[in-house]
Amino acid sequence: MQARNALNAAMILPQDAARALLVGRVWSKAAAGPCPVLIRDGHVFDLSHLAPTTSSLLELDNLADRLKSLEQSVDLGPLDDFLSGDAGNLLAPIDLQAIKAAGVTFAGSMLERVIEEQAKGDSSRASAVREKLAPVLGDSLKGVVAGSDQAAELKIVLQEMGLWSQYLEVGIGPDAEIFTKSQPMSAVGCGARVGIHPMSEWNNPEPEVVLAVRSDGVIVGATLGNDVNLRDVEGRSALLLGKAKDNNASCAIGPFIRLLDDTFTLSDVGRLTVSLHVEGEDDFDMAGESPMQAISRSPENLVGQMRNRNHQYPDGAVLFLGTMFAPVKDRRGAGQGFTHEIGDRVEISTPSLGRLVNWVDRSDACPEWTFGITALIRNLTQRGLL
Repeated sequence: MQARNALNAAMILPQDAARALLVGRVWSKAAAGPCPVLIRDGHVFDLSHLAPTTSSLLELDNLADRLKSLEQSVDLGPLDDFLSGDAGNLLAPIDLQAIKAAGVTFAGSMLERVIEEQAKGDSSRASAVREKLAPVLGDSLKGVVAGSDQAAELKIVLQEMGLWSQYLEVGIGPDAEIFTKSQPMSAVGCGARVGIHPMSEWNNPEPEVVLAVRSDGVIVGATLGNDVNLRDVEGRSALLLGKAKDNNASCAIGPFIRLLDDTFTLSDVGRLTVSLHVEGEDDFDMAGESPMQAISRSPENLVGQMRNRNHQYPDGAVLFLGTMFAPVKDRRGAGQGFTHEIGDRVEISTPSLGRLVNWVDRSDACPEWTFGITALIRNLTQRGLL
């Protein structure tokens, strides 16, 4: 088990880490608290002298240029020492930011959400519903730009066929689904356990690209996320979205935020292909990949729907851009589809952002979330950073 759970820097860093501007967050034993950090040459450099939180760090003007010319910073040690636990622990690369998510932004996930709705959250009915809907909805939804005239015409056709759904409304209609995934300070990082609510028997990982957004709405970087999903709970009723999405350890983000610069632009984000690999203790193995180019709304459009004159985020926000991969490979039996088992190893990766690795457990078995905003303020004050 130890070897299976072991991580090292080479496993999680981007392929071009030598030129990537990577910022993150660690719990440092030496500093006795959480630190915003820069990852450079396989080492972890403390950025607390620039800003005490990653939220305030990302607000700094010309941050990418400042970090490129950074000469003096405390070296907290090799990244490997934080992955082993010797020097501390790797945390989610955010702290005070709001954690938001866009739903139903890819054709494949739109179809699966409608299937959940039609199956009333019963996984045993999913296969039959999929066989009925896929020939009609599968081809219809591909390539449709959300909010377009084509989308409006398709809505009329599907309504006449009795196939319209609340998920299609937010999937191809003018208004995106933007919801609160989790609370500030509650996300777990690479190497941590992710939680599945014990009430769920039909659930899945949701591999996503996550944007880091300043308080003024400027997109400053990107990372990876796992928007852990309970298909049976949300399938019973969309009003159970909060219970399906926001649970202990149900949100993983990391390993690091890659800042936008001349080596990694927003256009590059739109061309990413994200891979998912699930490996179970029962020898179950599942892999897949999906391209960001299949998204029905641009990242800029989604950020504009999240942050605008009607809604602001003074501490910044991160935005999950929606899942591209809805796993359906049978696990517990024919027609049952995919669901997690305790101990699953989940990898979400793309060459430019690295690899986010987590292990699945019940949410009531994962460590409780106890270090919140009050604890952060107290810790930073004791360390003389506020």
